[in-house]
Amino acid sequence: MKFEQTAIPGVWLIDIEPHKDERGFFSRTWCAEEAAAHGLNPACVQCSISFNKMRGTLRGMHWQAEPHAEAKWIRCTRGAVWDVALDLRSASPTYGKWTAVELSADNHRTIYIPEGVAHGFQTLEADTELFYQMSEIYVPELARGARWDDPAFGIKWPVSNPVLSDRDRAYEDFKL
Repeated sequence: MKFEQTAIPGVWLIDIEPHKDERGFFSRTWCAEEAAAHGLNPACVQCSISFNKMRGTLRGMHWQAEPHAEAKWIRCTRGAVWDVALDLRSASPTYGKWTAVELSADNHRTIYIPEGVAHGFQTLEADTELFYQMSEIYVPELARGARWDDPAFGIKWPVSNPVLSDRDRAYEDFKL
């Protein structure tokens, strides 16, 4: 696995190193030892799938508050997404800043989102699926969110007129 630090401290892109032959390839997508060696939280206590029927579906920006803040490993297993990490750690030098990357079934990339960083994505294709590994169990009362188009952040989304949930549409303006 190849680890690449993004512009947001603690947010990493992980690329596979395929071992190819005439049948195809084999590659690791996660390793607790390599994660820990890069300072990433290697705990995995819950895995989830997000399936999205329509192109332009936007989910985010979401995080989970203390004492169950979670780190996430996210990989696109079908289709493609524009994946966004938004730094909401008040002591971070990149507080309020975001970074984005395309994840797809074809590029096999994974993004690591540390605790305190919000996550969201927009589908670039219909019938897109993401696989999540989380370091904490989901605690509904600690779920938090920021609006996808909040002017405090200025996130650039690739598909106009996104498909949104009522919850994602209704978040109040964020106060930086």
